[in-house]
Amino acid sequence: MKHTLTLLTVLLLAPLASLHSVEPCRLAVFRADVTPPVGSPLCGGLVKPTESVSEPLQALGVVLLTAEKPMVLCAVDYCEIRGADHVHWREVLAKAAGTTPERVAVHVLHQHNVPLVDTVAQQLLPEIGIIDTAVTERALAGIAASLEAALKTPQPVTHITIGEAKVHEVASNRRVMGPDGKVIGVRTSATKDAKLREAPEGTIDPMLKTISFWNENQKLAVLHYYATHPMSYYGDGVVSSDFVGIAREQRTREDGVPHLFFTGCGGNITAGKYNDGARENRARMADRIHSAMVDSEKQPKRTRLEHLQWRVKPVLLKPDPNFSEERMMQVVSNTATSKAVRIGAAMRVAFIRQCASEVPIQFTSLHLNDDVRLLHLPGESFIEYQLFAQQEFPDAFVATASYGDGGPGYIPLERSFLEGGYEPTWAFAAPESESLMKQSISELLKK
Repeated sequence: MKHTLTLLTVLLLAPLASLHSVEPCRLAVFRADVTPPVGSPLCGGLVKPTESVSEPLQALGVVLLTAEKPMVLCAVDYCEIRGADHVHWREVLAKAAGTTPERVAVHVLHQHNVPLVDTVAQQLLPEIGIIDTAVTERALAGIAASLEAALKTPQPVTHITIGEAKVHEVASNRRVMGPDGKVIGVRTSATKDAKLREAPEGTIDPMLKTISFWNENQKLAVLHYYATHPMSYYGDGVVSSDFVGIAREQRTREDGVPHLFFTGCGGNITAGKYNDGARENRARMADRIHSAMVDSEKQPKRTRLEHLQWRVKPVLLKPDPNFSEERMMQVVSNTATSKAVRIGAAMRVAFIRQCASEVPIQFTSLHLNDDVRLLHLPGESFIEYQLFAQQEFPDAFVATASYGDGGPGYIPLERSFLEGGYEPTWAFAAPESESLMKQSISELLKK
């Protein structure tokens, strides 16, 4: 409870920060290789373990330094970092940055041929390879070391630029709806069913948003935000940053400046309409993401950075009451049940215990001047939360990163549980979480 009160105090005091100029601001950029070795579990044991590497995995981040405590944004080529592990990662990076954990936002891009971090689930299923703790701890230590090194050479930030561009033929809504308002088909990342691919895109956010940091005329770093599951194909044991990572690295090489990518609210968004799993589609979608990255910077809006504000909203989501810990532990211990079902049950138990401990999930936002707001959400949030944030604040440039604390799994809308489909089966928080999600978003983003 003491920890919760501390975070609530941060939120209540946060608006005072906007009354003071925080210039000069400085920026440090860090990068670390987090590629797992051969034999390491991928996607929490739900797919083949590592056999080879197509593209090395990266953790990329920026530290913003002002008169207040540093602020850290980090994007990792991992599938999920869940619950107590997400708290641990933020604590380690906070120590490296000389700040507090509530001022650290850690997000994954959510590719699938990459590691997933859930120590509690692994402890519940020791006979199944869900996570190699030694590997992920080495990765975290490497990220912290790169952050500390970056702090030795920060650069002044004088300006920011913002821009956006449409991504063509990548995102589509996973949930194909029938005339009765029920889900009649699910578009996975690679959808073989031609009829499902022919269905309309459905509700998406087609725009890729970009924020750049500058020291006068010198570009320092670029952050990109786009909402979709970032997988073309997976499950073959070949580690890959997939099409979003390929586009990010290409843009970094040609620009000579670090580019970061954050996956938006892609819980119910995949590339399934435009991808049947053919191997050549990975390069095609990488090209489409890359083109939008380039286009988003062609006509940027440039402003002097006058002040920054970090906001924190600690949120206690409730577990779905239809799934008790006792019932889920029976599934975990039932060796006759499929491995995937047991893993899912173990992850649900981990979330139930996280909720019982009353350790809140941190929703945060970073305000750059008065009109640019970066929103950081947990889990596999549905696209409607991202659109809600933009609609609530139409005069602001709102960029959303989801896939923070992965503990809740999918975070659908309340009506989604009645509509059916895949996502509610891996949604660990209660259906009424929608109202708390939207309330928290509104509080974080308001002036």
